[in-house]
Amino acid sequence: MDQMLEIQSLSVAYGESVVLSQVNMAIPQHGVVCLMGRNGVGKTTLLKSIMGLLRPRQGQVTFQDQDVTGWPTYKRARAGISYVPQGRDIFPYLTIHENLLMGLEPVPSKQRGLEAVDEMYQLFPALKVNPRKIGGTLSGGQQQQLALARALVRRPKLLLLDEPTEGIQPSIVQEIEALLQELGNTGSTTILLVEQFLDFALSVADYCYVMEKGSIVLEGTAKYLDQNMVREYLAV
Repeated sequence: MDQMLEIQSLSVAYGESVVLSQVNMAIPQHGVVCLMGRNGVGKTTLLKSIMGLLRPRQGQVTFQDQDVTGWPTYKRARAGISYVPQGRDIFPYLTIHENLLMGLEPVPSKQRGLEAVDEMYQLFPALKVNPRKIGGTLSGGQQQQLALARALVRRPKLLLLDEPTEGIQPSIVQEIEALLQELGNTGSTTILLVEQFLDFALSVADYCYVMEKGSIVLEGTAKYLDQNMVREYLAV
């Protein structure tokens, strides 16, 4: 089993509007893969399709050698896929601690352990200061940290991250960057990251894909990627 995730000839449409067209990607075991592209080219649609929130018109999604194309979202979550959507989507009326407990919901009850919650407090010290604080009262950066912690608390095999730096203060961007580098280096969680901030993407990613109009138009290792060409695809 060389790949954590394989996407083969995936096409997705909203009604008659085709958003993804014949997308092929391979996400290896361990490390960080980044998907880049302008707004509206289909990046979020791809993540939602991997998570089972959207059904493809054609193509296949394979996770750890299993065809999961027809699996419902909850089954993919139980299999080890976590998703942090753009805009964070925490539970605003629950406390920090309650949000973290909600992250354990897909885990079978006999396997749930509060030590995983304690691990999140170690990874994100800002959340430990006041675990009873209501999620909706946190700053944007703290909400992003909480969304990440809620996704990581069940120790996923694959983490889908949609633009985690959007609207976040630089100090927390640096913390998220360090965390993703650590996760990538330790191999504890494979990460598929959607990002438009090129410098951030290249600092954490091992391999990059660039999407334009619903198709992959460029790919390569982060180290040898043609940055000028990527910037052209990212330019508005």
